[in-house]
Amino acid sequence: MPARPHLAAAPRALLASLALLGACQSNPAQTDETTATTPAATDAAAKPDSTGKKYLAQPLVKDIYTADPSAHFFNGRIYIYPSHDIETGMPENDNGDHFAMRDYHILSMDSVGGKVTDHGVALDIKDIPWAGRQLWAPDAAFKNGTYYLYFPVKDKQDIFRIGVATSKSPTGPFKAEPKPMEGSLSIDPAVFTDTDGQTYMYMGGIWGGQLQRWRTGKYDGSKPKEQEPAASEPSVGPRVARLGADMKQFAEPVREVKILDKEGKVLLSGDNNRRFFEGAWMHKYQDKYYLTYSTGDTHFLAYATGTSPYGPFTYQGTFMNPVQGWTTHHSIVEVKGKWYIFYHDTQLSDKTWLRNVKVTELKRGADGSLALINP
Repeated sequence: MPARPHLAAAPRALLASLALLGACQSNPAQTDETTATTPAATDAAAKPDSTGKKYLAQPLVKDIYTADPSAHFFNGRIYIYPSHDIETGMPENDNGDHFAMRDYHILSMDSVGGKVTDHGVALDIKDIPWAGRQLWAPDAAFKNGTYYLYFPVKDKQDIFRIGVATSKSPTGPFKAEPKPMEGSLSIDPAVFTDTDGQTYMYMGGIWGGQLQRWRTGKYDGSKPKEQEPAASEPSVGPRVARLGADMKQFAEPVREVKILDKEGKVLLSGDNNRRFFEGAWMHKYQDKYYLTYSTGDTHFLAYATGTSPYGPFTYQGTFMNPVQGWTTHHSIVEVKGKWYIFYHDTQLSDKTWLRNVKVTELKRGADGSLALINP
């Protein structure tokens, strides 16, 4: 989802309408492979830019706008699968129609802080047979000699589904399957392969991501502003399903992930500082599963831990304070013994719909707790 001004204190109705604008966006299509020469800053101290503002890290690329980075370490190299923000010139509205992303660029680098290569367009919306509009935050996976690109896009009926495209190269080009994944829904696919080789997809985002419209198990767009639970009701959790051997379909029904407080109760819908909003990511550390996610209208990255990839997960705290801009969306990856978080803000444009991806080191306490980051 795109970044917007911090409005946590604003009335909830206003926040709801503004958040529908929040969705992963893009910038004009670029087909040539290019190399950026600006290394990522990963120093502990924030550094000022030309305006005097201080940022913990600098944008990985500056010639296109990128957001929602899903990072992976494939064959000794870091690959980043972001959404690609563009200036559409369309007026803003509650449906987020001006976030009309059309393609994906894939970035790569040998090491954090090194040169970043933009490999050009890896998948274009015109090459997805079932797609209607709005290519939002993707993710990727590798298995059995094939790379898989998972993407959310609205179908011809304006309902978000998850699609999959394949390639023999981590940078594409990717060829999309003719239909969306059966049983898929909403946005923000995040794919996690466990140490036993089983692979799972996490997905979902409320408000503009439509997840609240699936509360009954079937899509219902008849009363979109009334379908989010009341503040005193249990919050809507992300969804998860194990992928089949072909990595193109689910091997089981999609189920809801429960995020609990320390007393074992599901977080409430009105608990905006802790409840799930969008952008789930899964990683494993010392046999513990870490579900990390964005709280959306309060702009935190939070984490919860569990003993199973299905959950339930117990809320542990915030690990990143709000970035500049409305949305925050991330991924976490281990590279040569160190852990890094890839995220975005609006340093380059100062516009909520034109973001830039960044990276910084993720540090832990002796007990595995995630250290708080001030971006």
